[in-house]
Amino acid sequence: MSNGELYTVLTNKSAKGKKGTIIAMVAGTKAETAIQIIEKIALKKRNLVKEITLDMAGSMNSIAKKCFPNAVLVTDRFHVQKLASEALQEIRIKYRWEAIDQENESIEKAKKAKKKFEPELLNNGDTKKQLLARSRHFLYKSSFKWSKSQTQRAGLLFDLYPDLQKAYDLTQDLRNIFENTRDKILGFAKLAKWHEKVCQAGFKSFNTISRTITNHYQTILNYFDNRSTNASAESFNAKIKAFRAKFRGVRNIKFFLFRLSNIYA
Repeated sequence: MSNGELYTVLTNKSAKGKKGTIIAMVAGTKAETAIQIIEKIALKKRNLVKEITLDMAGSMNSIAKKCFPNAVLVTDRFHVQKLASEALQEIRIKYRWEAIDQENESIEKAKKAKKKFEPELLNNGDTKKQLLARSRHFLYKSSFKWSKSQTQRAGLLFDLYPDLQKAYDLTQDLRNIFENTRDKILGFAKLAKWHEKVCQAGFKSFNTISRTITNHYQTILNYFDNRSTNASAESFNAKIKAFRAKFRGVRNIKFFLFRLSNIYA
C-alpha cells in the first residue's frame, strides 16, 4: 500500500499462495475517504487479502486494519532504508554548510589583507565545499558500485570527516540486514545489534531512526517472512507522476483517472 495522491495499491496473496493486485484509485490521502471506497469491495473478497506492504504513515495503517482484518501488515524495507539515507545526507549537508562558512571567512580575510584568495585544493582537485557537494550521489550506493573517481573522492571524504564514514557504514549495515537475512528471528537479532551500533555512534538522526524501527518493529520483522516490498505501488506511483508531468498538471481529475484506468488497469 502506498500513500499517494490518487491511489492505493494492495497485494493480495490467496490461499493457494498466488499473488494478485487490487488497485483502487482514490482522490486524496485521507483515511476516511479511502476506507469508504475500499469498503465497496465485498468483505468476503477483502478477507482473502493475507498480506499488505505499506509505509509507516498512520493513515495507511488505519486503512489496512479497518478494511483488511485478515491481512498481515508489512512495513516496506525501502522506506526504512530511506530514513537511514536521509540521516546520512543530513550529516553531509551539515559539514557542507560549515565548509561554505569557512570559505566565506577565508575570502573576507583575504579581502581585508588585500590578497588574492586561493582556495585549498585536495588531491583530486576539489575544494572541501566541492567534495561535500559532489559526494551526494555515491553515498546512496554500495561501495562496490562506485566508479574509480567516486572511490577516490570517498577516501578523501572519509579521511576528512570520519563521522560520515561511520554514518555511511550504519546505512550500509541496515541495507545488508534486509538484503541478506532470510529468517525473522535472525533479522530481529541483527537489528538489535544495529541498534547498539547506533547508540555507540551517538548520531541524533540515527537514534531517531532506531526509535522509529522500535515503534514499528513487528511490521518491519514481518518483511522477513515473505520478503514482500512495496515496489509495485512505488512503480505505479512513478508512472502516475510521469503521466501527469507530461500534461503539466491536471484540471479534469475524472478524465485523468479515466485515462489512467485505460492505460494501466
